[in-house]
Amino acid sequence: MPAASRHRKTVIVTGGAGFLGSHLCDRLLEDGHHVLCVDNFYSGTKDNVLHLLDDHRFELMRHDVTVPLFVEGEEIYNLACPASPVHYQFDPVQTVKTNVHGAINVLGLARRIKARVLQASTSEVYGDPQVHPQVEGYWGHVNPIGPRACYDEGKRCAETLFFDYHRQHAVRIKVARIFNTYGPRMQVNDGRVVSNFIVQALRDEPITLYGDGSQTRSFCYVSDLVEAFVRLMDTPDDLTGPVNIGNPVEHTVRELAEKVVALTGSRSAIVHKPLPVNDPVRRRPDITQAKAVLGWEPKVGIDEGLQHTIGFFEALLVKGPSALEGR
Repeated sequence: MPAASRHRKTVIVTGGAGFLGSHLCDRLLEDGHHVLCVDNFYSGTKDNVLHLLDDHRFELMRHDVTVPLFVEGEEIYNLACPASPVHYQFDPVQTVKTNVHGAINVLGLARRIKARVLQASTSEVYGDPQVHPQVEGYWGHVNPIGPRACYDEGKRCAETLFFDYHRQHAVRIKVARIFNTYGPRMQVNDGRVVSNFIVQALRDEPITLYGDGSQTRSFCYVSDLVEAFVRLMDTPDDLTGPVNIGNPVEHTVRELAEKVVALTGSRSAIVHKPLPVNDPVRRRPDITQAKAVLGWEPKVGIDEGLQHTIGFFEALLVKGPSALEGR
């Protein structure tokens, strides 16, 4: 929807200094809204929003969503939670608290100020799926006591809370299930496959493949994901979701590694390590619903998206090793 046709709002973005959150803040400001970016900087960084600090419509607030938040706004995007295994497994108890207590606090805020609220859920609610591609009606195949459960089950519980607040308190909710997303502002050390491969390739280090590399992922460029967020928030109140948001083009992890090596001109060799516990074997979204109700599908192909992302990390390398390590 064109920015000129949208009512100007005050929009709260929790986790707004993170990878996805900062791109969402960019988009909301471009659409003319006032943005309150809330982040505790556990996995987000001020570097992601430094370019916004001089905009009088942008406000940055350091706050942890596990503590109640008392602010005003008309819409809330709840993106607060570390999303990479390296970060969410570092303090799994805090990850569960962020997902569960954070959801309760954000939903309580939405109820008090009568705001519409969008939950950034995840394809991880499907676990290691036995249905392929994954549709929103699939209930998932998740290990509730494994090392990934703090994130997987935390997000599943958050969805439960969103729908219970909707049914019990008439809170206006939207639930987006995000599949693998990539782009500029990813962190070097987040353990995600795209950033791992690019940084290793740019440094001519061995590229680490877990397992034999035959496991699949579907990679959505960040601008496509943000477009879907905005469209979902703008849908009528009776459309709650969950809605799968991702790119339905499936790639093996080995294919991705080979593509990154080719695009960077790297001399990196590919090495293999054991597959992590409960790592999903296949992952691809069915986006039939997103196409139907949002009129949305991804526009940015993998080669174009990787080139933008590689350019971002190359610029960090030019600044020196400390710039890379700081992200």
